[in-house]
Amino acid sequence: MRKTFFHVPVLSAAALLLLPLAPANTAPLSQSTRDVIGSLRPAAQDPSVEASLSVPPEPPIPAIDIHVDAPEIDAPEIDPVGVNIDPQEIEHDIEQDIGHDDANHDDIDHGDIDHDDPALNVRAEEKIEKSFSLPSVHRTLEIDNIWGSIEVVGTSSDQAKLTINKSIRAESKEKLEQARKDVTLDITQQPDTLKLYVNGPFRCDCHDCNRRGGEGYIVKMDFQLQVPRDIDIKIKTVNEGRVSVRDINGSFLVRNVNGDIQIHNIAGSGTARTVNGPVKVSFRQNPREASDFQTVNGSIELQFARDLSADFRFKTFNGGIYSDFPVTATPVAAMQQERRGSKVIFRADRYTGARIATGGPQIKVENLNGDIRILENHE
Repeated sequence: MRKTFFHVPVLSAAALLLLPLAPANTAPLSQSTRDVIGSLRPAAQDPSVEASLSVPPEPPIPAIDIHVDAPEIDAPEIDPVGVNIDPQEIEHDIEQDIGHDDANHDDIDHGDIDHDDPALNVRAEEKIEKSFSLPSVHRTLEIDNIWGSIEVVGTSSDQAKLTINKSIRAESKEKLEQARKDVTLDITQQPDTLKLYVNGPFRCDCHDCNRRGGEGYIVKMDFQLQVPRDIDIKIKTVNEGRVSVRDINGSFLVRNVNGDIQIHNIAGSGTARTVNGPVKVSFRQNPREASDFQTVNGSIELQFARDLSADFRFKTFNGGIYSDFPVTATPVAAMQQERRGSKVIFRADRYTGARIATGGPQIKVENLNGDIRILENHE
C-alpha cells in the first residue's frame, strides 16, 4: 500500500512551503499501516528512515525562491523572516502559549528547591478522605495543585470521593510544624462546582515578588478522585506528579509542567498541555469542538474513534508526524506582513495542515522534541 510523505523545506529567507510529494491515499488503511504526514526537521533526514517509507520515486520538484523586496523608505530595516526554525524560539513559543492560557500558574514561586535535597530529612505522612455531593446536571471540578499527582476517574455516582496522600519533607521538626500551618487545602463547594486549591507561601500574590523559595520544606499532595462521569474538569499541577484522567464525558483543561499527561476513554473536547513529559489521549467519542495538545519535551499520541473527521495543525522540530488515517494536505497560510515604524516584519505560519475525511473541528498538536502520532482507537 502506498504511503504518504510530506516534506517541509525552508526556502530562501522569506517563505516556508508545504510540498506534497505524493497525493494522500484515500483508501482505508490496515491497522498496521501508518501514513507519514511529515516532519519539520530542517536538516536532511536519515536515509534509512526515508527508505522505510516505501515511497515510489517521483520527479524532483524544483525549489521555489521567493524574493521579498524591501519597501521604499529611508534606511529600511527588515527583520529576518520568521520562517527560520529555531528550536529555542519554538520552545519559547510553546511555553509562552502555556503561560498565556494558564494565568493562575503565574503566581507560583518556582524557587530553587532541590527535590532530593538530603537536608529535607524530617518526614511526615497523612491521609485525607472526604466526600461531596454534586447533584447538578452541569458540574465542574477544579484542582489547582503544586507538588504531586492528580488522578480523576469518572463513575455513575453523583458523589465525588476524594483521597489525598499528603507527605511533608522538612529540614527540622520546627519546619515540619511550620509546613503544617502554612500549606492548606482550600475547598470551595457549590451545587455545580467543586474547587480544590493548594495554598501556601509558594503562591506569590504580587507581580514584583522576589522571594526565591527557602521555606525549608516541601509539601506534596497526591489527589485521587472519583467523580460523576458527566463533569467538566480543570486540573493542573507543577512538580513531582503526573496527571491521569479516565472515563469522563465533559470538557477538559489539563495542565502539567514536570510530568506526563494521560487521558483515557473520554468523550469531550479540550486542552492538554505539559512542558516536560509526554501527552497521551484516547477518545471514546471524537471531539466536536476545537482541541489543543502540546508539550515541549515528549511525544504526543492521540487515539481517535474510527469515524474521525477533523482539520489538524501540526508543528514539531525533532520528531515525525504519523497517522493511521488517510490525510489530505491543506494549504499553508500566507505570510503576514507587519509594520513597526521603519521596520517591516514578515511572519509565516509554521504549522503543517492536514485534513482527515471531510474535515471538522480544528485540532492543534505541537511539540519540540518527540513524535506526533494520530492513531485509530481499537478499544
